Amino acid sequence: MMKYKGTYLRLFSFMLKKYLKEQYGLEVTRKALNGSKAVYRTMLEKVDDIGSDNPMAKNIYMCFVFLAIWDAADGAIDVESFGTVIKRFMKSPMVSKIMSGSDLNRPEDMQKAKDKFHAMQAWADAHPQYKDKTWDFNFDETKHKDGSYYHFTRCPLEKFARENGYLEVLPVCCEIDYLLTEASHGVLHRDYTLATGGDICDYWIVPDKIKDPQ
Repeated sequence: MMKYKGTYLRLFSFMLKKYLKEQYGLEVTRKALNGSKAVYRTMLEKVDDIGSDNPMAKNIYMCFVFLAIWDAADGAIDVESFGTVIKRFMKSPMVSKIMSGSDLNRPEDMQKAKDKFHAMQAWADAHPQYKDKTWDFNFDETKHKDGSYYHFTRCPLEKFARENGYLEVLPVCCEIDYLLTEASHGVLHRDYTLATGGDICDYWIVPDKIKDPQ
């Protein structure tokens, strides 16, 4: 069970409303947003606790907003169009402004990104009560000459989705990784995700000005 935090649900629901209404109409949007509150709380009660102050916890709080809205719509929101809605939302001026600021083409920004990934793993190492439930970072600096590479063999979102009937919609959340990387002037190269049946979720992130990354 994760500690309840309603900020993510309130903020993202407010910002998503415009795009949901344009795609599905007012009636479906109202039903989805109103019903998502109870669904969101139930999801947090069911998911494994990875620590509410875990730097990776925001992934659960954010992704669950999307899953709860989809669930509360009771079949009125199909996965494909929902992915388009989320992409439009993530690329909106308001969200783009929030995400902008980092440029992975600058060596110092790429190093900050690497340090951030390592800090997330360090947090898990320092909190053994959560280590086997949260994401596991596996780094390999020798795999590629350019950028940064790591992979996960464990994802609490994938585990929850697989156990609770959200696996078909979870990939729309996985796609956000590409958008977040793009906002930092990077490119995410990925071959596998746990959500689509892979053994790992891999992340090879390179600056977008490198045209032939190695």
